[in-house]
Amino acid sequence: MGQLHEVGLSLGGTNYVGDIGKNYYFSPNKPAGALFYKYNWNPRVALRATYSYLPISGDDANADIRYRKDRDLHFSNTINELAVGIEFNFYEYDLSSDDKTWTPYLLLELATFNYNSVAGNRTSTNEYKNTNKTSYAIPFGIGYKSKLFGTLAFALEAKFRYTFTDNLDDRLYDSSNEIPTGLSETTKRNLKGDGNDWYMFTGVSIIYTFGRPACYTNGL
Repeated sequence: MGQLHEVGLSLGGTNYVGDIGKNYYFSPNKPAGALFYKYNWNPRVALRATYSYLPISGDDANADIRYRKDRDLHFSNTINELAVGIEFNFYEYDLSSDDKTWTPYLLLELATFNYNSVAGNRTSTNEYKNTNKTSYAIPFGIGYKSKLFGTLAFALEAKFRYTFTDNLDDRLYDSSNEIPTGLSETTKRNLKGDGNDWYMFTGVSIIYTFGRPACYTNGL
């Protein structure tokens, strides 16, 4: 027998990969968090729903590309994300057993997220007129989970989101925290980039399991 449901809290850090700053996929620079629920379909597969609060930022001053350092722009944004997907355990996972209490796992989800984008021209106080936009992402990740004691477990996880937008970073400021004007055509081309933006989350989770069924279901 095994627990049917799991709820948990994740805490960790986010980072962004796009047209501003450095392009390191493992480089969290903003604190972030998430709440999630899992339905354990069987000891190898769980269905999962997650809400994530994910601030992101990028700064050309930290880039390792010369032209980015020279233009010296930066941005910040906040992403609110809802995701659903499937978690596949490498080994059978069952906290009520004696020998199935840990496993690495893979995660694949579909997500919708909300973020701030520029609407029209800047205001008279050197701030952008913002609008909320919604877009989509494909999160995938890897993790490791293990029993702590009783019905509590922990997990270490890294998730990567490929988005369907290239403007997470359009609220730009220069090194003086002014909205940049008169950007050259070369800079504009560089800011357009070669593809869509990514954002990542790396963190640790505390998980509570409950709802012991007579046996695992064979489906929903």
